[in-house]
Amino acid sequence: MTKNMSFEKSRQIQERFHTVIPGGGHTYAKGDDQFPESMPPYITHGKGCHVWDLDGNEFIEYGSGLRSVTLGHVYMPVVDAAYKQMLRGSNFVRPSPIELDCAETFLGLIEGAEMVKFGKNGSDATSAAVKISRAYTGRDLIAICAEHPFFSVDDWFIATTAMSAGIPSAIKNLTVQFHYNDIQSVRNLFQQYPGQIACLMMEAEKDKPPVENFLHETQKLCQENGAVFIMDEMITGFRWHNGGAQRYFQIVPDLSTFGKGIANGFSVSALAGKKEIMKIGGFGHDKERVFLMSLTHGAEGHCLAAAIATMNTYKDEPVIETMWSRGERLAAGVRKSIEEYNLHGYVEVIGRPCALVYATRDEKKEPSQPFRTLFLQEIMKRGILAPSFIVNYAHSEKDIDRTIEAVSESLIVYRKALDEGIGKYLVGRPVKPVFRKFA
Repeated sequence: MTKNMSFEKSRQIQERFHTVIPGGGHTYAKGDDQFPESMPPYITHGKGCHVWDLDGNEFIEYGSGLRSVTLGHVYMPVVDAAYKQMLRGSNFVRPSPIELDCAETFLGLIEGAEMVKFGKNGSDATSAAVKISRAYTGRDLIAICAEHPFFSVDDWFIATTAMSAGIPSAIKNLTVQFHYNDIQSVRNLFQQYPGQIACLMMEAEKDKPPVENFLHETQKLCQENGAVFIMDEMITGFRWHNGGAQRYFQIVPDLSTFGKGIANGFSVSALAGKKEIMKIGGFGHDKERVFLMSLTHGAEGHCLAAAIATMNTYKDEPVIETMWSRGERLAAGVRKSIEEYNLHGYVEVIGRPCALVYATRDEKKEPSQPFRTLFLQEIMKRGILAPSFIVNYAHSEKDIDRTIEAVSESLIVYRKALDEGIGKYLVGRPVKPVFRKFA
């Protein structure tokens, strides 16, 4: 059932956003071009998995905070911990004991990691991993997985995307790519650039699981060729397992990077790994020193307090199990509707239950931004804000069932649009990919 929604107040401030902020927002993935043109909700507050916008519209939200809010909005044990620490001060001229507490808590969860350094966002951690790998190996090239869409805002990665304006070609030439689940493509890189690759970075898993022992075979090639093996756990960390996807797949990388779910939306990221490598970012070694994540706000006390409280919740409560269970319920319900409306091959739910995304395709079963827009438009009409189907600990079975109902109704419209033409149902322009060369 569609809701009677107005976006009048949101539209009134939309132009002001674009007047003072390039792109109208501080994160491209949250931009106007990622949502239906006629539905630009500016969110004022949230609770659990529900959010409210400036016009008072209520939504069940998925992918909260770009997957960073894993326990739910305003999760009080985390909020209380951050508040109490703020009353003691947030940033001093010397380290605070809470930095040690947070480091020991983190290392107690991530087996195989011997040292950790905290940052504020994922790019801090991944770029630091690249830098320390180059220093450790004395090499320049970085190998990344071509199928994994985002590693950093910094030049070494953005140079490989369609939004490479402003980055010298010399920087782009320092990053090379391999393909997921294609061990020969990894082998080919090492053969093409012998003794030149400093590190290889990948997620453990995106929307397809590793096959034929791909993760371990890739690690073996790194070891044989003297490259640092880095696992990016921004998404998989604190979703696949309390110890990350590396624990789930029983593999210990040389370095790993975490963020997003580590502090339930507070700004904390982490670079962790073997002491042999990490220590060159500090003292007590005979190599040149590495300027490794030295950030003014890198260890704000209230954020670290939030991280400790979040990690303790993971240890004390069935967070991971609940996210997997809710995701399984959601996927089953949506797939049932897909079959009911003969949409197999047009709409698909993919990924692990704890991190579900969906695919939208057109009449030729080709990936389609217009049909993605239509789907977003219809589920938003029914009170679901879901650029993905990524659940958090706050999603109840009632929330999931309400979502399944809304999706089912939306897929009726999707089916009609396939049969009668999307122009009859889509309002406004289609959404666009984040990485594109021109506006």
